[in-house]
Amino acid sequence: MTSIKLGDTAPNFQAESSVGTIDFYNYLGNSWGILFSHPADYTPVCTTELGMTAKLQSEFDNRNTKVLALSVDKVEDHQNWIKDINETQMTCVQFPIIADDDLAISKLYDFIHPKASTTATVRSLLIIDPNKTIRLMITYPASTGRNFDEIIRVLDSLQLVDTYTIATPVNWKVGDVVIIPAGISTEDARRLYPKGLIEIKPYLRYTPNPDK
Repeated sequence: MTSIKLGDTAPNFQAESSVGTIDFYNYLGNSWGILFSHPADYTPVCTTELGMTAKLQSEFDNRNTKVLALSVDKVEDHQNWIKDINETQMTCVQFPIIADDDLAISKLYDFIHPKASTTATVRSLLIIDPNKTIRLMITYPASTGRNFDEIIRVLDSLQLVDTYTIATPVNWKVGDVVIIPAGISTEDARRLYPKGLIEIKPYLRYTPNPDK
């Protein structure tokens, strides 16, 4: 079984889905991607998660991010489940739900954890950048739904640090101050960060959010 790690290239795959046959790389194109797995169709926690993902579609669109869900059931099951999701969560699911009844993609992405189940995927989520590099991995227990505020927060942070030479501190959100990397001297920092800096320690320095 493949062991996927941060910084690895996300493997490509072709699969049937609720919106037809897709090639993962072609689907993502030059966008960011979120791939998240679910233990099974018609499960209550997953129903709420997919509903929330659909409600946040415009937020993902604004961040040039495409989402895909995966469950170890067939396309027909996915399509019928989507009807339930739309009804109970008062939304409209438009993103693909991948059919993985042979577990091929789940094994490729290490979504099967034998100590949890040998046949059902764990509740994992990956953020993948436009270079197809895995930038975030989160795995939740089956009983706990994902926090989508946190997922969007991390996505915002990753996109910001890819644009500017900064890091984001604890509980950071868009608009907050950011951290100057420790490898940059204070002398260089005064030149590189025209909005100014606040030095708490030589290794702990803040500067205003550079894109606000």
